[in-house]
Amino acid sequence: MPWNAEKPADQMDGNWLITEGDPESAVILHVPHASRAFPTRELNRLVVDREGLDAELDAITDADTERLAAEAAGLAELRPWIFENRYSRLLVDPERFPDDREEMLEAGMGPVYLKTTTGAEFRRADEADDERLMSEYYRPYASAFERLVEQRLERLGRVLLIDVHSFPRDPLPYELHSGEARPALCIGTDKFHTPQWLVDAISGLWPDTVELDQPFRGCYVPLSFLESESRIAAVMLELRRDVVARWAGPDSPGRRGEPGLPGFVAAVADLFSRYDPTG
Repeated sequence: MPWNAEKPADQMDGNWLITEGDPESAVILHVPHASRAFPTRELNRLVVDREGLDAELDAITDADTERLAAEAAGLAELRPWIFENRYSRLLVDPERFPDDREEMLEAGMGPVYLKTTTGAEFRRADEADDERLMSEYYRPYASAFERLVEQRLERLGRVLLIDVHSFPRDPLPYELHSGEARPALCIGTDKFHTPQWLVDAISGLWPDTVELDQPFRGCYVPLSFLESESRIAAVMLELRRDVVARWAGPDSPGRRGEPGLPGFVAAVADLFSRYDPTG
């Protein structure tokens, strides 16, 4: 699918979309890497041509994860909120640290990607324009997400953030931990924000191979709350792309009315909705 097939990026109102959930839901599904949209006005700094951009989008887009989140929300006992990135991560990646804490800087793939997944030049170096991209896209996205989390905390006193991702069966050249396992499900955790009971429960729900923080680790928490707000729980669900493709395909169980992957994600959301922190 070409870079602008779904909807021209320039017609979008902003670089995020919030789909309201149940007022009593404390769960937010975060879908940061599903979009292929790239603003026409931002093409001039790219070194790759349209064909090269399409190739990068094919390699790095978490296809169908926005649909997965939407269907999961419809199956949950309390409909979760959904926060979705409406631009490709190739514009800016909202899940990268904005400073030297980001390990992907060594691969040229910090918040503003300078390298492709194969290590070739993607975007010409320009620190001033990097700052413009951060100001126009990265920081507003982060602020909007933070406001949604604050609103849920104010109403309910706790929040669960579920990152919804996918990853290829075979490692891409840019990956820093390519020698690790490639299970059907990778559960990404944070030592402060991911409770052990949640990890154990998710593992118990999943019927296939599962690993903890392999081949990807961590989960998204707004920086203003990171390792400081104990009322925020967070987890990343990294599904291998062939597993997602089987679900999304024409012969998938979902086409026959079976819950499949959306049922699993909904069950994870329901775990938190049912959980009584007082014991």
